[in-house]
Amino acid sequence: MDLLVRRRFLPAGELGRPGSEVCITGNAVRMLLRFGYTKHPHLKPAIDWLVRHQKKDGGWHCFRSATGTLDCWEALAAFAALPRVSRSPEVVRSIERGAEFYLKRSLTREGPAPYRPWFRLHYPVHYYYDLLVGLDVLTSLGYGDDRRMRRALDRLEAMRNRDGSWNLDAHHPDSEDPNYRVRGPFYPLGLEVPGRPSRWITTTALSVLQRAGR
Repeated sequence: MDLLVRRRFLPAGELGRPGSEVCITGNAVRMLLRFGYTKHPHLKPAIDWLVRHQKKDGGWHCFRSATGTLDCWEALAAFAALPRVSRSPEVVRSIERGAEFYLKRSLTREGPAPYRPWFRLHYPVHYYYDLLVGLDVLTSLGYGDDRRMRRALDRLEAMRNRDGSWNLDAHHPDSEDPNYRVRGPFYPLGLEVPGRPSRWITTTALSVLQRAGR
């Protein structure tokens, strides 16, 4: 981790290269926090960078866009991993704006028609979004009792198997966007079998429902 941080974090805060993507920097910040690097000198510049790159509508976007997208969840997930006592007023405000962005859209409403991959459950998620990703982030931030979460929570409960488990629906990349292209060779990382009960997804789903008081 130290080697990654020393070599890849830039002075402005982003990971990789100038103009890096929010998804990359957000995931890096989340991993630093989860592995206990809460006092690392690169952490605050990276968090500040994520705050600065929030769109006016409260969302984020990995590519050039005036508006945010539900698909860019990594900054909010990074803030969810940040202990409350370590959240600056700027981060708190960014969380509030980001959460509102998702809640206004009921976590899945974007575009002219429902995007079906968002209603399938995946693990690992890499940098992709789905219903459970959104629920995990929002309930971790304390929004489980917001009435605008009900539709997504009801959908998650409806996906539960009779034995109390949830299935892995698909491996990533799982896209129905005709413009989506994978550059170069790729090797899907699958830890479990699609269509079968998933321990990883079941654990996350149960945590979500517990936080939401269900």
